[in-house]
Amino acid sequence: MKKYTAKTLDDLLKQAANDKNVAVSDLTYFVLEEKKGILGIGTSVTAEAYCLNDVKEFIFNYLGEFFTELNQEIEIEIIPQAEGFKVMLNADNNAILIGKNGQTLQSINTVVRSAVNGTFKKRFNVLVDINNYKQDRYAKVKSMARRIARTVQKTKVEAVLDPMPNDERKVIHQFLGEMDHIKTESEGEGIHRHLKIMYDENKSSNK
Repeated sequence: MKKYTAKTLDDLLKQAANDKNVAVSDLTYFVLEEKKGILGIGTSVTAEAYCLNDVKEFIFNYLGEFFTELNQEIEIEIIPQAEGFKVMLNADNNAILIGKNGQTLQSINTVVRSAVNGTFKKRFNVLVDINNYKQDRYAKVKSMARRIARTVQKTKVEAVLDPMPNDERKVIHQFLGEMDHIKTESEGEGIHRHLKIMYDENKSSNK
């Protein structure tokens, strides 16, 4: 992130906004240092400031350097979405980049999210996908979750799913969130974290 220094925070934000050609309201900033002078002389504030275009540029450059080190040519398309970005990759060896059961792609997602969130000190929803593998995967886990949830509705016996990545668990949480008499809960740690689908007598859309 770029640092700016000015006499006041308002002046600093105007300077950063002009530099990035965005409105002040489009900026996120972190004050690093404030100096108080005598009678206003020597007063200054230093802060880091960025906008969403900076995040997008960072993702593009980060992935570009990542694949350059692997001697891989890659096409990168970054699409702004609510609270983050969808990153579409395309290469000659997409199957290798996806990996068995999507494990390599999941690792790429983890690395990119960590880099973005660590650099900008904020949690962004960044999804890296290849040939819509993730979207297809989401459709499959939702179908599986719906089938299991219907069984839980009938038997009132909870079901435990296999461990899965955070983004897939989040998809199921949201997907089953409106289902009558069904609630979900995450359990476990790290790679063993999984979902539990449970019967909830009191949860009904008719109430």
